[in-house]
Amino acid sequence: MNEYQEKAKEYDLFRATGNYNTVAFIEKVLGLVGEAGETADKIKKVLRDKEGIIDEHDKQEIAKELGDVLWYVANIARYLNVSLDNVAKMNIDKLESRKQRNLISGEGDNR
Repeated sequence: MNEYQEKAKEYDLFRATGNYNTVAFIEKVLGLVGEAGETADKIKKVLRDKEGIIDEHDKQEIAKELGDVLWYVANIARYLNVSLDNVAKMNIDKLESRKQRNLISGEGDNR
């Protein structure tokens, strides 16, 4: 994940280093929201137009959007000086803790 994060920064037009530039950071956050919306829209259209049946073309198009989501996540983490490996590990640790405490479902960040 860290190798991807390092490579992804080459395509950041703002190329913020050290303390992140606020405008560049906000641009990444808005980009993430936009790409997540595009991902959801492709899935919505499969539900609406194809009775929820995802074919190979749909899979490829959704995967492309997920790649865009990943790029934004990687760069947001970089702006925060957090490695993508660490983000992934923290998430798995959180999920494992919830599973062990039988709180994998439900709502709330700190359950």
